[in-house]
Amino acid sequence: MEEANVLEAKDGTISVATAFPGHQEAVQDRDHKFLTKAVEEAYKGVECKDGGPFGAVVVRNDEVVVSCHNMVLSHTDPTAHAEVTAIREACKKLNKIELSDCEIYASCEPCPMCFGAIHLSRIKRLVYGAKAEAAIAIGFDDFIADALRGTGFYQKANLEIKKADGTGAVIAEQVFEKTKEKFTLY
Repeated sequence: MEEANVLEAKDGTISVATAFPGHQEAVQDRDHKFLTKAVEEAYKGVECKDGGPFGAVVVRNDEVVVSCHNMVLSHTDPTAHAEVTAIREACKKLNKIELSDCEIYASCEPCPMCFGAIHLSRIKRLVYGAKAEAAIAIGFDDFIADALRGTGFYQKANLEIKKADGTGAVIAEQVFEKTKEKFTLY
């Protein structure tokens, strides 16, 4: 068995996804496929006026378990973020509260609440597209995440965290620019 090198980015995220020689391209293709689905959900949520431009996909054994978007407005629930909604739906569908055999793909870096839900559900891997700054730029408040950066909060979870790069990151960040006129926070 190959040995992985843990990679830590400047922003403190940790990934082993690209540390295995020979598997990097396959992992990137797979990540791009599921991240693209999360981005599609983000657009869908804005178009149907359910909530903000955020999408999430829970995957198990390379199959999509659920694909969800932000439902804050339609549910009149400030906790109905895409990631939380996806975790809730995956737990119902799989009839369990522990999702350690699953991964989650999010169109944007999860807020602390969503990160907490990911951790509590024991999801093993998180891949996200846009940085939180892209959401902040169109009016989303992330002061709690700002306070937690550099505290080790995110590194304490037993979770692989990967920020998408290349095309995946670009398409995820474009969601905010392309939907800012259609979505008003308040």
